[in-house]
Amino acid sequence: MTEQQIFALLLGEAAMTVWGDMPRDIQEALFETAMREREDLRHGLACLLHERHPRTQHPAKPA
Repeated sequence: MTEQQIFALLLGEAAMTVWGDMPRDIQEALFETAMREREDLRHGLACLLHERHPRTQHPAKPA
């Protein structure tokens, strides 16, 4: 594993730890960036974050 991959894992773990403390717009930007070109993982990550941080369950955005 490269140093860059290790740093990415560390940052990812840190983001997951403080996820519930982040403002919603930051959560959404981070989530959308992480899921770019990874639609197959989108639902799984959303479920994981909601399980770890129930207060991040936001109402649906208006259409």
